[in-house]
Amino acid sequence: QVRLVESGGGSVQAGGSLRLSCAASESIFSFNVMGWYRQAPGKQRESVAVISSGGITNYADSVKGRFTISTDNAKNTVYLEMNSLKPDDTAVYYCNAHSPRTTVPYWGQGTQVTVSS
Repeated sequence: QVRLVESGGGSVQAGGSLRLSCAASESIFSFNVMGWYRQAPGKQRESVAVISSGGITNYADSVKGRFTISTDNAKNTVYLEMNSLKPDDTAVYYCNAHSPRTTVPYWGQGTQVTVSS
């Protein structure tokens, strides 16, 4: 069973920065795509940033230029560097991984990010 464990969430003021980490229980080379999603209260979960096994990235328009997704293959970890945070970025952030071996993606437990104005 694959486990994804997020960390790095917290409370910051607008304009601040946070770095989220997602540690996988197996090599991230086994995943086609990894990504970060978020869910704010009363809203649907949305994609924030994804990265393919080939290193291709894609970002939600709302975070382009502020967030950066990256991986450390040696640590089996995917990161989300978040800069210039806004109150609208407040949400629970989830790590996600797609494996070619399954039809259902893996999810982490989530980490809370709160941005105050």
